[in-house]
Amino acid sequence: MQIDPHEPPLSAPLKLSFDYTRSVGPLLGEFFTALRERRILGVRGSDGRVHVPPAEYDPVTYEALTEVVPVASVGTVLSWTWQSEPLEGQPLDRPFAWALIKLDGADTPMLHAVDVPSSEAISTGARVHAHWLDETIGAITDIAYFGLGDQPEEVPPPAEGLDPVTIQVSPSSIEIQHTASHAESAFLRALENGKLLGGRTGAGGKVYFPAREADPATGQSLDEFIELSDEGTVTTFAIINIPFAGQRIKPPYVAAYVLLDGADIPVLHLVADIEADKVRMGMRVKAVWKPREEWGLGIDNIEYFRPTGDPDAEYDSYKKHL
Repeated sequence: MQIDPHEPPLSAPLKLSFDYTRSVGPLLGEFFTALRERRILGVRGSDGRVHVPPAEYDPVTYEALTEVVPVASVGTVLSWTWQSEPLEGQPLDRPFAWALIKLDGADTPMLHAVDVPSSEAISTGARVHAHWLDETIGAITDIAYFGLGDQPEEVPPPAEGLDPVTIQVSPSSIEIQHTASHAESAFLRALENGKLLGGRTGAGGKVYFPAREADPATGQSLDEFIELSDEGTVTTFAIINIPFAGQRIKPPYVAAYVLLDGADIPVLHLVADIEADKVRMGMRVKAVWKPREEWGLGIDNIEYFRPTGDPDAEYDSYKKHL
């Protein structure tokens, strides 16, 4: 099977995101707990400088720092840059300035947003004050932004009976425009039509599924594309028993590498319609496709693989594909 090299490749936005969770330790825990109370803390280093945000280790001696120092919520802009088109997740949804701000009582600057109507309204040396969220949680984002003026905001008394902040959850994401190669595009278009397309270099080359641009062993382009069966053999597998964030399937379930008939590389997918502890290496399985109207450009057109009931494959037939 040949693919049309003149057919434009597929392209689509791709967003990758995850939450980074960490324990903050005693020093940063005190810093974040103070932020929840609308207070800002620094830490004093061996050379007498007060670092804000607190440094856990001395930049001079590398020893752990412990002397916590309260600082003001007002300070001076040391330098700044203009954000004319705010991005998703940034502090403000309108143009604003990013600034390095040295708070009164601190010796090192902190980076934060300054809410000003235009780039002409801010300058190096400007005095600014912290504007706090109405509901604080113990994160740097409790400071919504800084505003012009050196009069600190009045803040309510801190809530009583709350535990100290010990954990920080930081969302992280990136969005790109992903363009598939010609081979990947052919593979995805085949899936949209209910076909499984592998590729190889020459008649004797290994058949890779999914099809890719080049043979990873030789670097040569895959120049022959082959429609594969939707039946195959389980090579290795794992039983997932532990739930995790974002999980779509209730444990226990089986994630298995399935070597499709005619392929030389197994593909990872789900195995179902069988008790998890009954899945085994060598078991013959067949794809269960979603209804035709639900097909798109993805391997999830196959909902899962299920046992065919045929005798297990001999180990020698797949031992080189583990």
